[in-house]
Amino acid sequence: QVQLVESGGGLVQPGGSLRLSCAASGFAFRSSGMSWYRQAPGNERELVAVINTFGSSTYYADSVKGRFTISRDNAKNTMYLQMNSLQHDDTCVYYCSAWDFWGQGTQVTVSS
Repeated sequence: QVQLVESGGGLVQPGGSLRLSCAASGFAFRSSGMSWYRQAPGNERELVAVINTFGSSTYYADSVKGRFTISRDNAKNTMYLQMNSLQHDDTCVYYCSAWDFWGQGTQVTVSS
């Protein structure tokens, strides 16, 4: 059974940082490209970042480039999203994804 469990969300002030984690199980994590998406109320889900199987290649949406860093630890079957310089527009539910599978999401709220 595939499971993707996000954690690390919360309330943070503008300019602050958070680190999201995605714990994966039930599939070949080391052989899977992984992604982070996010969705704000009333908006479509948007791609935030992608990382390849070895972690040697990444992609970022323009809106987060230079502020967010995606990484993975294949020994721990876990993917991360380090988010720095957070802005109000980053307020969303963040989801991790592999193949056609999704986690339940973790809420990130940026507010003063």
